[in-house]
Amino acid sequence: MASNRAEVPLRKLMGPGPLNIHPRIYQALTAPVLGHLDPAHLKILDQVAEHLRKVFGTQNRVTNVTPGTGTSGMEACVTNLLEPEDKVLVCVHGYFGDRLGQMAERQGAAVTVLEGEWGKPTDPEQVEAALKNGGYKVITVVHAETSTGVLQPMDEIANLAKAHGTMIILDTVTSLGGIEVKADEWGLAAAYSCSQKCIGCPSGLSPVTFSDRAIEAVKKRKSPVRSWYLDISLLDKYWGSDRVYHHTSSSTLCCAMLEALTLIEEEGLQNRFARHLKNHQALVAGVEAMGLQMVVSPEHRLPTLNTVRIPEGVDDMKVRGYLLQNFNLEIGGGLGVFGGKVWRVGLMGYSSSAENVLFFISSLSRALALQGVKTDLTAGQDAAMSALNA
Repeated sequence: MASNRAEVPLRKLMGPGPLNIHPRIYQALTAPVLGHLDPAHLKILDQVAEHLRKVFGTQNRVTNVTPGTGTSGMEACVTNLLEPEDKVLVCVHGYFGDRLGQMAERQGAAVTVLEGEWGKPTDPEQVEAALKNGGYKVITVVHAETSTGVLQPMDEIANLAKAHGTMIILDTVTSLGGIEVKADEWGLAAAYSCSQKCIGCPSGLSPVTFSDRAIEAVKKRKSPVRSWYLDISLLDKYWGSDRVYHHTSSSTLCCAMLEALTLIEEEGLQNRFARHLKNHQALVAGVEAMGLQMVVSPEHRLPTLNTVRIPEGVDDMKVRGYLLQNFNLEIGGGLGVFGGKVWRVGLMGYSSSAENVLFFISSLSRALALQGVKTDLTAGQDAAMSALNA
């Protein structure tokens, strides 16, 4: 008799997320299911909040995880801080900056899009010129653009927002837990991330943090928050001391999140950042020594998400299909204008390892050889090893 059980292959996940998770996370996922108001579960939520404050670099009281993927955190920040006619400056240099703009439009906000070039960060001078027009309640910025592999420098933009009294919503989906985030130092009103990338969990939760200023702005809204499910004032009553029922929080995912955050604390944030950076540098060194090109200039590259330019004449789907079928290796393709032009290679959380760097280089070399593209595999491996041993 044929089995009805799902066949789930063991993949090496090196795309934009999800990534492979630490064995201790798998163990945490087997914990007994708890009710969403069980004192033991509420204690776990409090512990999650405490750990997340350290990772976000904040003292914000309202810090926890919204139910849903990173997009739920994105929508929570947008829907709470924007209402009809509010002026918002949306910085776009990739797919997810654009998504923020679309969400702002659905709130009825007056959206001004600051369109930048994909593969480059937003120019602070353009931000300054836009803010001089005045009246912007919010500026949205993507710290780590998952579609392009660009890391956005934040100091100048943060200072400009403070000078103009504008609140910042920051996307840290591909940075939180792998690259330093300074929510308080940058004066962020709100920020969000996801569970399945640098944090190192399965998808399903979205870390968020709201400053006191942001919470006060929500209280002063002229109209109710359009999303009941993501209304931060209602979520706060559940996360906070009131413990008012809001939704059926997943104790399973929260146990995994707490274990992931515990692993981060044990490793140490600075050590974790250094690990992500070293493995990124090794992958870049190997890719370039093979004769391939990166998309983003060195000073703006994400250590967590690497964009490799697809060589002329190479079939993107055939390469990724070959890697998946023959090596159980998943990498990501391009989004939007980068579709068919780049590969997105994730080195995040547990998947940011020397083993994965070397495995990717050799596997990609073989896949390209089958399409007639010669690469110098020995030089690539040697360059990667030199970077790893530096």
